Amino acid sequence: MTDFGPTFASLSALLRRHAAGMSIKTDVPGNLYVELPAATPRAKPGFFGAVQAKKSYVSYHLMPVYEDPALLDGISDALRKRMQGKSCFNFTADDPQLFRELDALTGKCAAASRRSSPRS
Repeated sequence: MTDFGPTFASLSALLRRHAAGMSIKTDVPGNLYVELPAATPRAKPGFFGAVQAKKSYVSYHLMPVYEDPALLDGISDALRKRMQGKSCFNFTADDPQLFRELDALTGKCAAASRRSSPRS
């Protein structure tokens, strides 16, 4: 069985770097889940992103790209090939070049989420 620990650790660090002002709902080995603050006192927090170690890969979920596909404008074909669905990227090993690009995309998503949040 493949050890995805290093890849999970790299992607988790990347997501955490952009989680300022957000809440970490789940933080256990193999699963990191980050939420946006609730828009109103009665609302539920929103889903921002997650990193999950699966059986065959590590998934990196980034919900803002689902809600606003224009955030994906300009991403490389190599990163786009890692997409499964509309907001998930899958990796089987560290890829520094793609992780730098994903870091920039995550920063762009965090900034967009903060601008659209009525509580920011």
